[in-house]
Amino acid sequence: MNEQFYNDNNRNNEYHFTGEQLNRATAPKSPKTKKPMSAGKKWAMVLSMALAFGLVAGSAMFGVNAAGSYLLESLDEPVQLDQTQTTSSSGSATSDGSTSGSVTEVAQNAMPSLVTISTMSVEEMRSFFGGTQQYEVESAGTGVIVGENDTELLIATNYHVVENATSLSVGFIDEQSVEAEIKGTDVNNDLAVVAVQLSDIPDDTMNQIKIATIGDSDELQLGDQVVAIGNALGYGQSVTSGYVSALDRDLSLTYNDGTTIESTGLIQTDAAINSGNSGGALLNMQGELIGINEAKSSSATSGASVDNVGFAIPIDKAQTSLQEMMNMETRERVDASEASYLGIQGSDVSAEVTELYNIPSGVVVAEVVENSPADQAGFKQGDILTALDGRTVSSMSQLQDVLQYYAAGEKVDLTIQRAEGGQYQEQTVSVTLGSVQDVQR
Repeated sequence: MNEQFYNDNNRNNEYHFTGEQLNRATAPKSPKTKKPMSAGKKWAMVLSMALAFGLVAGSAMFGVNAAGSYLLESLDEPVQLDQTQTTSSSGSATSDGSTSGSVTEVAQNAMPSLVTISTMSVEEMRSFFGGTQQYEVESAGTGVIVGENDTELLIATNYHVVENATSLSVGFIDEQSVEAEIKGTDVNNDLAVVAVQLSDIPDDTMNQIKIATIGDSDELQLGDQVVAIGNALGYGQSVTSGYVSALDRDLSLTYNDGTTIESTGLIQTDAAINSGNSGGALLNMQGELIGINEAKSSSATSGASVDNVGFAIPIDKAQTSLQEMMNMETRERVDASEASYLGIQGSDVSAEVTELYNIPSGVVVAEVVENSPADQAGFKQGDILTALDGRTVSSMSQLQDVLQYYAAGEKVDLTIQRAEGGQYQEQTVSVTLGSVQDVQR
């Protein structure tokens, strides 16, 4: 609740006394001779005092009732101070003419824009008897409905929510669950867009959901109240509230495949962000989306435990990337008979190497397989592959994952960084992908 401050102008007034006034105020009083009071005058004084006490007591009671009525009325109607201040009441006016709601109102208005995301992925784990074994792992996260085209509903989330997902489903406010596809990923900014076919969404569900209203994260100030909504611990959508603790924070994040990125310019908040909240909404008190919840800190480098330190990607930083991914073609994983390959051997460029030597993040080509698609396209040893068909690539495992959506024989554009004249220059190389089956013969 915002506190309302009232200025008491009397406390700021200064009173000045003349020398004569000070002398009169401090001079000793001469003794006066009291005259005996008659019985009539005594009774008159008693009656006057009784009447005066009754008037004072009546006025005090009226004052209490008036104050009580005023306070009760202020719960129903916002108390307007002036155009530059915001009240804590629901729907109160702010300086820019917008309205500031309660946490309840923000949550109720935003909930139709939130979805749960459930994924299945395959991970290799060391077995009890030695060696490794593959297991299917189920994970939970959150998404925010940010757009719609002629055939799809588009949902923003974190890349690490959908990383390596072999299948995923989206749950709406009415608990209706629908299969979905990854439309685009931005590994370096930990963002992704998920698409759901409109034809797969029941009409009743369509009538209950809506696209989130985008706010302006650049206007945030320290101490602004915010609301976080997400699928915490996979239990379903939950609401927490807090304040903007800091701005422009940087955080090192490591994906499941070991790739580390630097997530920069983040919003720090003390609103609780827990596992499953990733990809959810950080909202201002006008109910506008100002951030995509990303991570929390549970311990400091010293080993001390940390409470209520969560981070969100500012929507102004994420918007360009999300828009680009929303315009991508939605792809499904190709059948094993159509699996493709590029024809390079490479290694990851770690975040430490990128920072120390200013080398672009991506996959550095260690060897180009002779007569492979990469060789025919002109790849060279030392080239750094950073994107395939506009989808960012930061590691060999991510490259392999992206290739699962492209069939042999397709022609795709790859973005590479090539060292020329002591500096890396970005180039686009077109490659016709080869068939994995041809290599295996």
